[in-house]
Amino acid sequence: MKTVKISLNSIDKVKSFVNEVSRFDTEFDLVSGRYVIDAKSIMGIFSLDISKPIDLNIHAESGVDEILAKLKPYIVE
Repeated sequence: MKTVKISLNSIDKVKSFVNEVSRFDTEFDLVSGRYVIDAKSIMGIFSLDISKPIDLNIHAESGVDEILAKLKPYIVE
């Protein structure tokens, strides 16, 4: 499992992020405080506070580099 911080601070970013992660046959979780949301659920994401960076857990054994390359626009260091 790999964890990165992402920023989804606009509605358009949320939509494009969900489209990107939905292309992968991998489980993604967004963690904000004590809440864990399926990252492929647009309604779930809107239940979080998207004004702050959110932890993204990528549950992948392989292909993590490819996933990170696709999600680069959302990742914050």
